Amino acid sequence: MTTVITLENISKIFLTQEIETRALNEISLVIKKGEYISLSGQSGCGKSTLLSILGLLDSPSSGSYDLHGENVSLLTRDQRAKIRSEQIGIVFQSFNLISDLNVFENVMLPLTYQSGLSKKMIENKVNEVLKKVDMSHRKNHYPAQLSGGQQQRVAVARALVNDPAIILADEPTGNLDSKNAEIVLQLFDQLHQDGATICMVTHDPASAKRASRCLELFDGQLVKDHENKPAKSISPGSYSTQSTAS
Repeated sequence: MTTVITLENISKIFLTQEIETRALNEISLVIKKGEYISLSGQSGCGKSTLLSILGLLDSPSSGSYDLHGENVSLLTRDQRAKIRSEQIGIVFQSFNLISDLNVFENVMLPLTYQSGLSKKMIENKVNEVLKKVDMSHRKNHYPAQLSGGQQQRVAVARALVNDPAIILADEPTGNLDSKNAEIVLQLFDQLHQDGATICMVTHDPASAKRASRCLELFDGQLVKDHENKPAKSISPGSYSTQSTAS
């Protein structure tokens, strides 16, 4: 399989009031195309810090990060933003939708940073991913008019619209009830079966077991890395969110 991400001895140190906190300690990791990875561990173990570095939202204090063979460890903020808009999709626990943009406009946002796309191409790509997450019928609605489950499905569509090399999800079901959490997890199951590369931070053991590979952090170190037979999988096209789901 093609290598998407290679981390070598990644460390992250935060300095606050002359106190040094080592959030990550020499993490080495290879992520292959098509893998579905869960990242778990106790609060404060470094999960979100690692995801921020993978998503180019932050830079490591030391170590090397290669994305599709390009060293992205020491890029400027603007350079990181450009690569992130082209190659990385991020799904946040709090959805992070823009309240005064409708569903279509929220999903379209990552494409506005890319050159060479016609208005028709953008429209087609947005409609395609909205159909994939069963939100086409809500494309003219605003976030406040949607339930939490619907907002998260829109957030997943936004993460998919730029055909990313990897989808990063930070506790994507953390703000959802059990019914809507299951709908979102089934969506990730489907994306994985369709060939997407996914790394999902979760504190929920049942959610972690749906991934094909499970990683565990403890005190900023990678302490477990093992293959997993997903606890639940679905055949392509077999799940339905239904418009009545909240």
